[in-house]
Amino acid sequence: MSGEVRRTVERLRLERLGVERLRAVGPPVAAAAVALGLLSGWTAVGGAGRQRPVEVAAPGWVLLPTTGASTATAAFFTVRNPGDVPDELVGASWELGGRITLKRHQHQGASGRWEAVAALPVPGRGSLVLSPEDSDLMITNPPALRAGQWVEFTLRFRNSPDIRVKAEVVPPGARRTG
Repeated sequence: MSGEVRRTVERLRLERLGVERLRAVGPPVAAAAVALGLLSGWTAVGGAGRQRPVEVAAPGWVLLPTTGASTATAAFFTVRNPGDVPDELVGASWELGGRITLKRHQHQGASGRWEAVAALPVPGRGSLVLSPEDSDLMITNPPALRAGQWVEFTLRFRNSPDIRVKAEVVPPGARRTG
């Protein structure tokens, strides 16, 4: 074989080897490119870890204190987080003033106790349901309230803007669901 024929044969062999390698790595590279494109699009429209403000699902409710026996009552709300990023309820106030404490109930069999907490978690794509069985907003020394009265609260969150929401005063046993 002449030198030129040998170079042509070698060039064709290398081209065939390159085509075979391309055939071997082509599908995985193409799949990775498609996945990268889809993930980039998902991120661009806010699907990847996007923080969205929390929202209150419905009006809340405040438990009407029993006549003369109670120096505290509680308020209950359902907070939903439509985003992927967790948030926290870090405080609250209400139009009637006074101290409001975030509290969590600690159950121990048939009895339990409560403890004040600095924040209550609102999981990403989840809810924080304040209820007599778990967590609530404890209102110390509330003014006189009457069943059916509506009061306004401001809920404060670590990452979301404050939310102003109304709550209805309800007597014991007439608990609302939110």
